[in-house]
Amino acid sequence: MPERGARVARREGRATGLTPRERKLVECLRTPRQVQTYLNNLPYNHERGGGTLRSFRGVVRHGSAHCLEAALFAAVVFEQHGYPPLVLSFESVDLLDHVIFVYRERGRWGSVARSRDPGLHGRKPRFRTARALALSYVDPYIDYTGEVRGYAVVDMRKLGTYDWRLADTNIWKAERLLLDYPHRHIRSSRTRIARLRAQYRRFRARHGMKPIYYDGRERWTPIPEEFRRAEGLDA
Repeated sequence: MPERGARVARREGRATGLTPRERKLVECLRTPRQVQTYLNNLPYNHERGGGTLRSFRGVVRHGSAHCLEAALFAAVVFEQHGYPPLVLSFESVDLLDHVIFVYRERGRWGSVARSRDPGLHGRKPRFRTARALALSYVDPYIDYTGEVRGYAVVDMRKLGTYDWRLADTNIWKAERLLLDYPHRHIRSSRTRIARLRAQYRRFRARHGMKPIYYDGRERWTPIPEEFRRAEGLDA
């Protein structure tokens, strides 16, 4: 059940003007697991025709989503069910940042997300703090160039009357809010990062796919089928 802040979400800023199709979808997606499954089944939006930042309505219309679009999609769905529209923004040293939707159940933090990387999807609500949740993404973030350097939890209602929920156009102001928001620093051992990056390189060279060998996978929600071929492969 939604916790503190849900009553505010009911009073302020919830999406109005949903179409019958959109309303039906929201009613069908009532749990984090259901939303994660829905997003897992969408093609990832690689933006091959140019950059996009689609609202919930745009994701429904186009049937694909990148990480920020997926996070905002989840925020709109769960705002209708009483959750505050919170997203967690990661800063990476290679500027390839990541955004996830976050929520609390029974005092624990969980997330819903879509990514090009298997380890950057959702987490079950098992984390005592938002920081602990963010730290669960540090190891899977390591690839050829990526490394988490900071995180921030942002309430999208800070955008006021700006229509980030149902706009028919790109909602770049939502991205700007996250880019400008102060992030809390995450420090990692340079030796450990080097070891993880070397392990990642070896795996990619040996298997030609992205790994899912990380510790703590029991706290992940199911990942898209496209990544499951890596199951059981040696690091």
